[in-house]
Amino acid sequence: MINEKVIIAGFGGQGVMLMGQILSYCATEKDVNTLWFPSYGPETRGGTANCSVTISEEYVNSPVISTPDSIIIMNKPSLAKFQPKLKQGGLCFVNSSLVIDEAYRDDVTIYQVPANDLALQLGNLKVANMVMLGAYLAITKIFTFDDVISVLEHKFTGTKAKLIDINRQALEVGKNAVIQ
Repeated sequence: MINEKVIIAGFGGQGVMLMGQILSYCATEKDVNTLWFPSYGPETRGGTANCSVTISEEYVNSPVISTPDSIIIMNKPSLAKFQPKLKQGGLCFVNSSLVIDEAYRDDVTIYQVPANDLALQLGNLKVANMVMLGAYLAITKIFTFDDVISVLEHKFTGTKAKLIDINRQALEVGKNAVIQ
């Protein structure tokens, strides 16, 4: 049974909202209940941003996630804010390119993914979010990469269609960063 509550957080402009939207769109495509709830800081680009995504076979009755099953953290301030809320035994995916030498809880599983560094190796820093999403999907197996690519094909049309291939590569790189 699917029942996943995830918080995705980082600076504005890091693709945090897109990751959440993709997960929600994938759930919708699979005919699973979902709720995506964005939260922006005072500045859009460069300020803090986070979103909550609930994916469940049961009815989703609230956008508020007080104890997430997983968190995807793109920057240091987001780790400080959301790591304490993560449920015991939860999954914490951290962009280790920007979050360095931090204290992590010992009752959760930490996946350190150098998302910015890996995205730069692909030639486009903007796909760091897809690197993180690839890592998350590789571990949780909540959706397949094909599910994500299908959503991207609907979302990225016209001139943005050329971005699908690099996003596919970024998903794979993210998977390879956490699967040995």
